Amino acid sequence: MSHQLPTHFTAVVAEESDSGEITYAPQKLSIDALPPGEVTIAVQYSSVNFKDALAVTPKGGVVRNYPIVPGIDIAGEVVESTSPDFAPGDLVVAHGGPIGTAQYGGYAEYARVPSDQVTVLRTLSTREAAAIGTAGFTAALSVAALLDGGVTPESGPVVVTGASGGVGSVSVDLLAAAGFEVTASSGKSDAEDLLRRLGAAHVVGRLVADPKEKIRPLGTSQWAGAVDSVGGATLALVLSTLQHSGIVAASGLTGGIAIPTTVMPFILRGVTLRGIDSVLIGPQLRRQTWARLESDLRPAHLDEVITEIGLDELPTALDSIGSGRTTGRTIVRIADR
Repeated sequence: MSHQLPTHFTAVVAEESDSGEITYAPQKLSIDALPPGEVTIAVQYSSVNFKDALAVTPKGGVVRNYPIVPGIDIAGEVVESTSPDFAPGDLVVAHGGPIGTAQYGGYAEYARVPSDQVTVLRTLSTREAAAIGTAGFTAALSVAALLDGGVTPESGPVVVTGASGGVGSVSVDLLAAAGFEVTASSGKSDAEDLLRRLGAAHVVGRLVADPKEKIRPLGTSQWAGAVDSVGGATLALVLSTLQHSGIVAASGLTGGIAIPTTVMPFILRGVTLRGIDSVLIGPQLRRQTWARLESDLRPAHLDEVITEIGLDELPTALDSIGSGRTTGRTIVRIADR
């Protein structure tokens, strides 16, 4: 199957001025502007992530060199490949590594990426894969960490912090589908209906209302496991209230990078703090996790969390997620194919 690449394509390009201001807008780029990589993809969907907002924020800390095409998630059709693992016509998802931060990403009609970042879709559509994206993939890694660590519904209730966000909402969905009694913690009062539709048994506000609140080294045991996408004092509180041998999978830092805790939860209750990274993991685990997202960890209520937009609505969406107003997953329609 062959595909004639155009001479030019449309992409959202973020640029930095001499004063440090970041501007971004659609531009026509030469096809020769695509970076090195084994797999060239006609992009159908991308998504909106907090990291994408940081990419267009002055001193956001995720992009070293501009210009850049943001969009850390790519879902579309392979049009060229020098890798034996992929062929033109394959529907794929790509994320992680340099995509969208050090190499042109998904807010473009075409993308060229390293083959290690690409996974062939078997049963998910490109729209569904973009909706899952990095956030849902991180959720799957988090839930797998609990399950593979021996946490079961019989172990006791679990908690998800930042539950209305991308990682949190998919985690609630996956954990509830696995039979867990899930408490969803969110600072967004209007997210309760959504979280209950996803399967949350209980919906509560932020576990730590004041980030300066002093956290006790050991609190009352409550949770057999947790998925934390907040960090900071919230993660400290979760650690202090885990049951013996409990596991928390941590992937977020919106509540701060410092954890005001002690060694007591670890040495007196044997708890495990499992860090979750979706950027630098190897291709084998990446593809194994996507295989689980198409089988035992397939989100049951994905349509409940999707908001679909076009490229013209991207500035509003990036502003919303950057300021913490987004609920669920926002996907960006790049092309109708």
